[in-house]
Amino acid sequence: MHTPQKQLLVAAIENGTVIDHIPAEKTFQVVSLLELDKMETPFTIGQNYSSEKVGKKGLIKVFDRFFTNEEISRLSVVAPKVVLSNIKGYEVVEKKTVETPDELKGIIRCNNPKCITNNEPMQTVFRVVNKQLGTVRCHYCDKEQDIKFVELV
Repeated sequence: MHTPQKQLLVAAIENGTVIDHIPAEKTFQVVSLLELDKMETPFTIGQNYSSEKVGKKGLIKVFDRFFTNEEISRLSVVAPKVVLSNIKGYEVVEKKTVETPDELKGIIRCNNPKCITNNEPMQTVFRVVNKQLGTVRCHYCDKEQDIKFVELV
């Protein structure tokens, strides 16, 4: 008797990065944030796959590209807990769950119009007050914000 083999829904990549377990509604925000649409190399977007972790998930495979720590920090603001897998020679060589760092520099804008960062040319700095709730506090004006509603710089 013939046993059906597991079929890949999205083609494997030889070298590059797979971003998995993206909440489905955030998939295209991740594409924009990482400026994938401006790249010359191919990438694949999958959306609304079933996921036990997040219900419906998105998946992005980026050929011949590995992300910097700064890009990963930016990604953590939009979609914390995504899984990044670095692929070399069709094998996963590194796999990590993205965590929001304790400090966010130059990534998000302060929503306090009187904050010095909105009135002078300087980099924003936020401390993460509560990772569970997604609360951040501006280093300069002490205004707290919910990370779900921040504006990226």
